[in-house]
Amino acid sequence: MEQNGVDNEVSFLDLLVAIETSNKHLSLLLSVCDRDHLRNSLTERYEKELSSERIKSYRVKIDRQEPSLFAAINQLVESEPYLQAGNPAVITVEGVASLSSFASEGERSPVDKFLGYLQWTREGMRQFDFPIVIWVTEHIHNEISRKAQDFYSWRQGVFFFESIQEETIEPIDMEPIDLPDPESDDLDLPIDELLVYIAQRKAAGQEDASLATFYTLLARAYRRDNQIAQAISTWQKAIALQEKLNLSLELAHSLNELGFLYYYQGKYNKAEPLYLRSLEIRERELGVDHPNVAISLNNLAELYQSQGKYGEAETLYLRSLEIMERELGLEHPNVATSLNNLAYLYKLQGKRSEAEHLYRRSLEIRERKLGAEHPAVAISLNNLAGLYDSQGKYSKAEPLYARSLAIFVKTLGQDHPNTQTVTSSLTLLKLQILTGFDPATLE
Repeated sequence: MEQNGVDNEVSFLDLLVAIETSNKHLSLLLSVCDRDHLRNSLTERYEKELSSERIKSYRVKIDRQEPSLFAAINQLVESEPYLQAGNPAVITVEGVASLSSFASEGERSPVDKFLGYLQWTREGMRQFDFPIVIWVTEHIHNEISRKAQDFYSWRQGVFFFESIQEETIEPIDMEPIDLPDPESDDLDLPIDELLVYIAQRKAAGQEDASLATFYTLLARAYRRDNQIAQAISTWQKAIALQEKLNLSLELAHSLNELGFLYYYQGKYNKAEPLYLRSLEIRERELGVDHPNVAISLNNLAELYQSQGKYGEAETLYLRSLEIMERELGLEHPNVATSLNNLAYLYKLQGKRSEAEHLYRRSLEIRERKLGAEHPAVAISLNNLAGLYDSQGKYSKAEPLYARSLAIFVKTLGQDHPNTQTVTSSLTLLKLQILTGFDPATLE
């Protein structure tokens, strides 16, 4: 989803007010977001805020086989005396965003089933005297507005949240940038289900754009599951079919994704031609100043930086940053990522003053746009701390590491690689402060 100009903080506050003012009567609040992590963090945030006002929060998940909104909520209410008593509460509906739009032969898709249930839900829902927040993707929101117009007409609000692609690496100095694949970003299907869809289409001889989309979905699913070899093989199948069908922009996206996997395997010679080809297609099809071109420039710059080609990397980073600032605005999250990456390059080159300025600007953008406890904020805090650490400015580094660690533990968990990286950095810093021991002397 790309809601240009959407301010997540404004949308969140509007949603919070809608919940608070809807207490004691039914209020259907559609919240539109294409990213699981952002949906979860926003839900946790308003639940925390509401608890201080003695509004109790409940969550209910839509059944994938029988995705009835009324049935899911009614089952919850029947099991909760607190809700039956009409006490202050809010119910958050999860699982709608992950419903598939694809159907097996002779059957309706889960999304179509969900929309069908909505058509006769209205009267039954009247018995529920509390606000209900329903998280949906932009695709499903659009389907509701078109195919369940009666239900849509009695919503009390629609709240859009911009999706931020979040990808981090070890160490967390550099971050790739990508925009969502318009064909597949709102779908998160199980691997087994995708394999069935692909087999059905291949058996029917359907080598079309739909099959190419399923390949991209499967490749992403393999990557999420850390099955990298399978992901690479599937991206190669997607690329071959996209070439055959002349799907230029989809091909550019797939080339970038495959290059990304090779890059993180350290296979730079395989990654570079893929990145270059993706860049060439995007410049030709979209124009040299398009944000997707800036993304290709950023990722190619990362590759050159990893190879020690700092001059080439800086040129590409600066061009990427210029495009993003002009086309997306000075405070877009992708601008913050671009600033972070350029700052790391300057750090490697010993340009510490320039690096500090860019790290601070990246941090400020993320805090304003994403919130003070977003994982991307933790990345900026960690990287700024690392810069101070490398200069021996331990009193400046320590509180930044500590804040970064607290955010990662809360949002990603104790065992996440980013959490472990910051834990290690903070431990070594404290050792240096206490003993004067510098681990670098062992290298």
